[in-house]
Amino acid sequence: MNRNKAGSLRPVGLIHSSIKTTAEAPKQGSEGGPDAWLEVSPLFAQALDGIAIGDDIIVVTWLHQAERDVLKVHPRDDKRKPLTGVFATRSPDRPNPLALHRVTVRDIDKGRLLIGPIEAIDGTPVVDIKPVLSGIRDF
Repeated sequence: MNRNKAGSLRPVGLIHSSIKTTAEAPKQGSEGGPDAWLEVSPLFAQALDGIAIGDDIIVVTWLHQAERDVLKVHPRDDKRKPLTGVFATRSPDRPNPLALHRVTVRDIDKGRLLIGPIEAIDGTPVVDIKPVLSGIRDF
């Protein structure tokens, strides 16, 4: 087994979604995001052991089309709102464009999870999957 203790971030899977462009994506999954397939790399398929249909999970993605040099935005792209630092917003544009998506597992097919709702676009890399722990406030 590869003991990658520190160093580079590596995807564990990809999102396969009907959303093809950032312009089509809702701001949050709960605002009209579809279900999508999360295809886990065969290298990490064993790590899905214990996940079941109906589970709520947190999917951590790398927003590969985000701008990384943006430090301030108008929240929710509303020009009437004052410019705000990206760390105080859910903007996809940020120095390290990681995103958290709380989703429900709808189906499991070998190394794939049907999850949703999720606003990630097709081809978005997944860098981690975490369970939602009952009784613990996550985000």
